[in-house]
Amino acid sequence: MTKSQTGRMLLSHNFEISEDILPKLSLSEFTQVFTDGLSKYPQIHVRELNHAHWMVEILFPRDDFAPHQVGELCAQALVDKRISQTKSDDFFPEILILGGLKKTPPLSDDPDALQTGEWGIDVVETESAASFLMGIEWETKTANKTIEDVFKIAKVKV
Repeated sequence: MTKSQTGRMLLSHNFEISEDILPKLSLSEFTQVFTDGLSKYPQIHVRELNHAHWMVEILFPRDDFAPHQVGELCAQALVDKRISQTKSDDFFPEILILGGLKKTPPLSDDPDALQTGEWGIDVVETESAASFLMGIEWETKTANKTIEDVFKIAKVKV
């Protein structure tokens, strides 16, 4: 894949649940969720990052996947991981994948930092997606944006 044909997403993790209820994933465990969950798509590449905020890089061919489709795959990978860690009657988090296309100049030339034209993805595990979204003023911040700029995926255990 050439750079222009390759989409890049950087994932961060917002864990908003008591660790008494569900264990927080370490960096390597968080990376492994997406390595395993996306392994059936050999054209998608997952890499652990060494960055203060961004934890995982996902490279994908733009001709084969739209960013929100990769977001859906990421959401399902995390749902599958958490299902494997819980019993049927256990608490299950609400999972959000919040994606935004960076349109401003980069804050750093660090190769593990988000660059202009790349997707920053907040992977959220919370007890209440509605409360989380209200707390970050999601509707206000995204009101004038399109699917080309931003997306939201919400998943719960089914």
